[in-house]
Amino acid sequence: MANFAKPSAPRFSVDVYQNEFLPEGGRDVHAIVTVTATGGGSVTRGTPADGSAAVVIMVDCSGSMEYPPEKMRGAREATAAAIDTLRDGTAFAVIAGTHVAKEVYPGRGRLAVADPATRAQAKEALRSLTAGGGTAIGTWLRLADGLLRGSTAAIRHGILLTDGRNEHEEPAVLRATLDACAGRFTCDARGVGTDWEVKEVTGIAGALLGSADIVADPAHLAEDFTRMMEKVMGKEVADVSLRLWTPVGAEIQYVKQVAPSVQDLTARRTDTGPRAGDYPTGSWGDESREYHVCVRVPGAAVGQEMLASRVTLLRPRGAGGEPEAVLAQGLVRAVWTNDVAASTAINPQVAHYTGQAELAQAIQQGLEARKLGDVDGATAKLGRAVQLASASGNADTARLLSKVVDVVDAVAGTVRLKAKVADADEMTLETRSTQTVRVKKS
Repeated sequence: MANFAKPSAPRFSVDVYQNEFLPEGGRDVHAIVTVTATGGGSVTRGTPADGSAAVVIMVDCSGSMEYPPEKMRGAREATAAAIDTLRDGTAFAVIAGTHVAKEVYPGRGRLAVADPATRAQAKEALRSLTAGGGTAIGTWLRLADGLLRGSTAAIRHGILLTDGRNEHEEPAVLRATLDACAGRFTCDARGVGTDWEVKEVTGIAGALLGSADIVADPAHLAEDFTRMMEKVMGKEVADVSLRLWTPVGAEIQYVKQVAPSVQDLTARRTDTGPRAGDYPTGSWGDESREYHVCVRVPGAAVGQEMLASRVTLLRPRGAGGEPEAVLAQGLVRAVWTNDVAASTAINPQVAHYTGQAELAQAIQQGLEARKLGDVDGATAKLGRAVQLASASGNADTARLLSKVVDVVDAVAGTVRLKAKVADADEMTLETRSTQTVRVKKS
């Protein structure tokens, strides 16, 4: 493990957990890569920003936000709470989203700079937010992208709130918008109430490397928005990439973030050389994330060993001409052996996160089967999910599962589907299905 960082910036480290031993001819190497950033500057509400962050808040103002009226009121209060959480010097704007996108504050295609006066003006402007019209989320994102592209801030972030389905825009238009915005800014997405589409909201957050969640009760929106904005204000390094180099004959099979949530990055690869590719990880504050890397190497004889992949954490070239910076590195190895015990052992970290990825998939497949009326399929998949959650100590997911199924035997995965399930409980389980629990340290 090696560390490279300026003293004033967070210090990054890379740790690789794997069983490097393969049987003769074995080809697939699995590793969990833990990336940790520590020691960044202390961030509080009173800490002035250095102009390195820009945030756009997108508020759903479609007609359904007035039913019940608590949703629109909660959205105004939540947006005001987020504005209060901005540090002085942060660039920001507020957008009202319906079947079109409109600038609420500051307007004229620009961003405001947070200080006591602009925060007060922005909160006053929120009084104009009223419900009416349809929903075309791509227009909101395109306006946010245009505003953020006009900023020189390194940290560019969006917060998006919706209560309904994207009914006034073709799915292909939203997909094209997300493809265009990917890499330009990150975005957290929230669904309020229970009339929105989980796959749409999680798809937006996934494409833009942000978080997704449900806020079933509008009364909790302000608390959620405050937490989100506090995390954004804690980001200090933007556009960090994992670069994976492989030797001749070796190929990356997949790269998945597995903690704090499951997110497949395999298709996000950008080739940077004949045998190297970058995978985006977004912006970082003081935090730790884990990635599952699978490399397929050429089969070899007993006694041979090779470097399967070099993992490099990179900060890209800065807009001001700063050079690309190596933040940390780690190595994935392959060693061929005839020791059966060594080659068949599964690394605990690899086993744990493989199970967490299977847990997320089992929940999603089980809920889909339930919606289709496939009782046997839903029971089998959700039973397996209960079993995996119990074995890994994922208490939060186990609690959410217990609202959808009656658990007979958690260890065996024996469950019965509940006859009646609240929409909020089912949607919460689906939205949070990809959230994982860390491996237990021995």
